[in-house]
Amino acid sequence: MSTVAERVGVEPARLWAGGVLTALVALLVGALVFPETVYDGFIWHYFWGPVQADANSAVCAVRPGSTVEYMYDSQACANAAEPVAYPGYTLVSEVGYMVTLLVALVGVVFLLRRLDLGTDREFFYALVPFVFFGGALRVVEDANDAVPAAEALISYPLNTLFISPIIYFTVFAITLVAVVAAVWAARSAVVERYDYTLFGIGSAVLLLTLGYLFWLVLTGANGVEFYPQVSLVVLAGSTVAAAATWWFIERYAPSVNAGTGRIGFVIIWGHAVDGVANVVGLDWMPALNAGANLVPKHPVNQFVVDVTGSLLPASVLAVTGDTWPFLLVKLAAATFVLWVFEEEIFEDSPRYTMLLLVAVLAVGLGPGTRDMLRATFGV
Repeated sequence: MSTVAERVGVEPARLWAGGVLTALVALLVGALVFPETVYDGFIWHYFWGPVQADANSAVCAVRPGSTVEYMYDSQACANAAEPVAYPGYTLVSEVGYMVTLLVALVGVVFLLRRLDLGTDREFFYALVPFVFFGGALRVVEDANDAVPAAEALISYPLNTLFISPIIYFTVFAITLVAVVAAVWAARSAVVERYDYTLFGIGSAVLLLTLGYLFWLVLTGANGVEFYPQVSLVVLAGSTVAAAATWWFIERYAPSVNAGTGRIGFVIIWGHAVDGVANVVGLDWMPALNAGANLVPKHPVNQFVVDVTGSLLPASVLAVTGDTWPFLLVKLAAATFVLWVFEEEIFEDSPRYTMLLLVAVLAVGLGPGTRDMLRATFGV
């Protein structure tokens, strides 16, 4: 069977770049020729407007003409003329971001091929600090919302870089620059190994992000506290949960982890962090003398809490809380994913496989880091 390059006479990477460039030019031309339809009614309404509303802590943002107004009353938003943008996602934006993510992943694979990178397992481990960094950076925005505007170090428009979904592009861009820089340093004989350098860069940006949060604590910013016992309990609990799950797999179903190896433990641990952080943050904050319990921010968390609360009697919930099944769900889901990654996958598509494993870790450890640090800093 002929390849894409052989059938059309163009390298796939060039086809990808041409397609992306064509789409960007089409949006730009459309925004210039039909500004009210393309920019106001589509780009701003579904993508940039919600970010602006969120960044200004508004109930909604409206765009009468070429200006943007922020409203802080639900009724006023309901009566406003379209386009009206609310913080958060819509069906259109979710589809748009999903397509953007898929296109970006294809581009990353082409880049890794060009760099001859991403087939070794060291690549996975080197990216782990960036997953922590993504979760910690999201807490910066949470903390920024918690403190009074006069005390916030990051204000509009800079804070839009830390608001979902823009924050994903921010983390992606920083990680991409770090990967290219680490590879260049290694191949220029500045450093011996790119993976150590990449791990170091990720650790540095993570420490810088945590430094900002500690700065808010040290300066006594209103709305930010510090409960180190929360992080200690979450990290200890997730390590115990992951170790127990790992022992069970190795003892009774070693084939589950035959493909991923030690990467499998990292993934299980990352999802255990998410599970334990939710259990602690939603049920055990008062018991740890760390303030009030947090409120679920994700539909899955809320669903588990609602189901558990409806099935168990109040006497049992008073002792166990209603979030603990979420930890079991996370551990079971992570174990199932490991089972899917058979050894043949690593041989057939090593770069895709490594990127997918990083993504699997990110959807557990990223939110888990955010939830753990939100509870630790009381935001």
